[in-house]
Amino acid sequence: MSRIRIVVGPDDFDLSRECAALIQHDIESGAVAAFVGRVRDFGPDSVMTLEHYPGMTEKALAAIVDAASARWPLSAVTVIHRVGPLAAGAQIVLVLTASRHRRAAYDANAYIMDYLKTEAPFWKLEETGAARTWVEAKAKDNVERQRWDS
Repeated sequence: MSRIRIVVGPDDFDLSRECAALIQHDIESGAVAAFVGRVRDFGPDSVMTLEHYPGMTEKALAAIVDAASARWPLSAVTVIHRVGPLAAGAQIVLVLTASRHRRAAYDANAYIMDYLKTEAPFWKLEETGAARTWVEAKAKDNVERQRWDS
């Protein structure tokens, strides 16, 4: 496989620029699938702060991408996950997958996101005014991920 790029940090990303970089000099990939996650508005003055363990988080993301690469014929993958305080509407995560065929690009992209939601060590704190709430893992995210176990 494949060229893999994983970035965890506070900086925003440009979808067009990342997509162009993913397929630069690649004439074999016939499909690129993209997922961009954004912060939902969950109340007045809402801010979501994402925390992580540097090093451990990147290693977990690499393991998820490696598992996807073993399952589908991918030519390139980019995963960018932002951390720090993010306002409603801000981009949080980008997953790009390139493959010769669309089904592999789509499925691998969904697989990476499902595992990222359930396995990657990120902690989310939602703040609205004076209220602060740590976001718990959601059961439906585990159900989504389990579809890949068969």
